[in-house]
Amino acid sequence: MNEKEINKEYEKIIRLLRQQRLKEAHTQLLSLMGEKGEWGLRMKLEQLQTSYQYMLQYLRQGTQDPDRAQLYQRILTETWEIADQIHISLLDDVSTSYYHRLHKTSKNMTAGHMYDWLRKLESFQDDLAVCELMPGNEAALKEVLKRHEDTNKFLFLTTWGNTAWSREDIKDAQQILVSEQLSSNDRSLFISALTLSLQEYFDVHKFLWLLTAVTKSNDVQSVQRALVGIALTMLRHPDKAELYPELSERLAMLDEKYHLGKNLTIIYLQLLCAQETEKINKRITEEIIPEILKKAQNFKGMELDWDEISEEEDFNPDWEKAMQDTSFENKIREMTDLQMEGMDVNLSTFSQLKRFSFFNEATNWFLPFDKNHSCVREILGEQDDQSTGALNMFLQSGLFCNSDKYSMCLFIASIPESQRRMMISNIAQKNIEEMLDDDRLNNITKIAQEPTIISNLYIQDLYRFYKLNKSQHEELFDPFSQDIILHRISALAPLLSKPEQLKEVADYRVKKDHPLEAIDIYLQLIDQQAADADIFQKLGYCYQKLKRYQEAIDAFRKADILKPDHLWTLRHLATCYRINRQFDKAVEYYQKVEEIEPDNKTVIYFKGSCFTELKRYDEALNCFFKLDFMETNNVKAWRSIGWCSFLCGKLEQARKYYDKVLNTQPNVNDYLNAGHVAWKSGNMEQTATLYGKAVMVYGSKDIFLEHFQKDKDILLSQGITPDEIPLVLDMI
Repeated sequence: MNEKEINKEYEKIIRLLRQQRLKEAHTQLLSLMGEKGEWGLRMKLEQLQTSYQYMLQYLRQGTQDPDRAQLYQRILTETWEIADQIHISLLDDVSTSYYHRLHKTSKNMTAGHMYDWLRKLESFQDDLAVCELMPGNEAALKEVLKRHEDTNKFLFLTTWGNTAWSREDIKDAQQILVSEQLSSNDRSLFISALTLSLQEYFDVHKFLWLLTAVTKSNDVQSVQRALVGIALTMLRHPDKAELYPELSERLAMLDEKYHLGKNLTIIYLQLLCAQETEKINKRITEEIIPEILKKAQNFKGMELDWDEISEEEDFNPDWEKAMQDTSFENKIREMTDLQMEGMDVNLSTFSQLKRFSFFNEATNWFLPFDKNHSCVREILGEQDDQSTGALNMFLQSGLFCNSDKYSMCLFIASIPESQRRMMISNIAQKNIEEMLDDDRLNNITKIAQEPTIISNLYIQDLYRFYKLNKSQHEELFDPFSQDIILHRISALAPLLSKPEQLKEVADYRVKKDHPLEAIDIYLQLIDQQAADADIFQKLGYCYQKLKRYQEAIDAFRKADILKPDHLWTLRHLATCYRINRQFDKAVEYYQKVEEIEPDNKTVIYFKGSCFTELKRYDEALNCFFKLDFMETNNVKAWRSIGWCSFLCGKLEQARKYYDKVLNTQPNVNDYLNAGHVAWKSGNMEQTATLYGKAVMVYGSKDIFLEHFQKDKDILLSQGITPDEIPLVLDMI
């Protein structure tokens, strides 16, 4: 079978297991194995098949077995494990992908056990200290660095390529977890390898190891990488945890004792944030940076015209602050804010710097930044104390992920030696001064060690690996390409479905313009009876964004019951009723809003528009005249007065106001409507002239006729006879 056929047969077996059709799954799995020489797995599968047949036989005989459910769960779990192992084994024979080449190689590697690699890594700091006592012995230093980096690379690749740990592996891995001599960087790199391995094959022992790593709070970097690994593993294998009852107990214990759910919620939000990266970088390159360049020489504020303001999609100011959505005065501040939010604004800048041969090694995408790495020491060692300090400070900040810091060092190393020192001194010092002037990084090292900063930058490293790693880009499963809905995974639901955590995720979804996803969570909160007025407001807002106006009305009305006469709710109710053409209800709510904000011109205008639709022309005109009084030269008010006057037969008044509009700022429809007024007034010469100008403004008579047809019923209602229409149109 080829790779496609193997995957197809494997998926059939997994569907049977998900449906708990175990007997059929056994038959299909034996067929898939064929003549494959996995005799240990074949024997184990046949034993499971025999045990299951006995179970069915005892059930048929009516034999009571209190352990039946537990035995069934064990057979199901072990069958699934065999299916996964056979799937990988079969693909090893036919697939040319990086992972399967690595998996085959890993099985043949005989360079010692994990315990031996651990001892080599533990000795690194002492070896390095000895070398530093002998400044002239560069060869010894390079040898120590190379041995350390090669050991890390070997451990990383063999761990990634390993499917299931043996008992000896489990024991050795425990030593890696508790070793006090092992550096945080080395342990963190091992965790990344473990995460990649779990993406390919779910080994419960590896997953339990990650859960244990979360309790090692003295090693913040390892804890944060373990949390990310847990989240990505659950995303990749959402139903695997259910096969192991002990996992649910372990997750519950960690949540109670170590606040695992709260910490995973932070990772959840950061993963969602990472999915915004391409959109954010596109916006930066296509909008923000061009705008900065455009306005660099002539920066001026912009004054908004009141009738350009949308009343339909604004955030509620009461919860806008809670969702941390800040309005900035210019594009530079906007870009800074995106970075402070944790958004990855550096991808487009550094993507071109991932072409160095350094990144041909998969291990290097996951290296925590280390000034003792050979490629970094080479750069830092060439600089004087001042420039080295500046570069050190820059590289240890929490603004750049590890991968980008290595990219920066490699880029500096590629510059001719005569230009390096000046560049490092100028660029690094300039950026540090800017950061300090902004009072954002007074204590750079401390900020960079905050758990949320570490996890966010690590996720950016992962994002670059999956998106920019050309050698494995299309072969590996990309966790960022799927829907990230951690709270719907059954094993994590008890941890992530607490109201306060769901609210965080839902609010983030709203903030990043994903209303459909937010609705799902708000409805879940309502089902949990954890909804207040704010939740119903946000639910209504999301429905309104999706143009589902009746559902928005229902949500806003519930918010109005829980928090009566709230201005924002009233205004949005009025808007939704108006768009939904329930003009009488819209007027009711616009009037309530006007009682609170009597000078709100937008509200007055739309209230008048609703009166017009209801043919309550006198009340409509009162609104439009009020607008005209409130603001001189209000063309929108004049246009509305002219149209409303035409509809109620006040032709002289209509003509007067259309004349004012045409003499100031006419739009594409004003000549058409003014022509209607002239026609109704009996002035056919002026009618032909105005319609002729309308044709010119529209650009063609066909477009004019299209708009004219929309007004035909109105003209007939005003007494224009059908026979006149073709004559007048031919008169143009």
